[in-house]
Amino acid sequence: MKQVIAARTDLGMGQGKLAAQVAHASLSAYEDTDQRTRKAWKGGGQKKVVVKAQGESTLFELADKARIEGLPHAIIRDAGHTQLESGTATTVAVGPGEDNLVDRVTGDLSLY
Repeated sequence: MKQVIAARTDLGMGQGKLAAQVAHASLSAYEDTDQRTRKAWKGGGQKKVVVKAQGESTLFELADKARIEGLPHAIIRDAGHTQLESGTATTVAVGPGEDNLVDRVTGDLSLY
């Protein structure tokens, strides 16, 4: 089991902002999982992979694919307190879920 978080590369987020957005996405998608998936993912080490998304449209395409595969997912929009305008979509988390299902959605993206 794993979770993949795609983060936009076109926003110029600082490292701290990027880390915070990835954490928001991971937790938000996790909260939408069923108890069986939560237990399996936690028991397996909570594997996470961060990949690059070229822009906002990529985030929404990934979310659509995740929905079709029946995977939990979450798009994060920034609150606008620091570097970005309020409402800017920054990341999407896909999973946790079975590796092969998550790879169907995110497998063609490069590591961040």
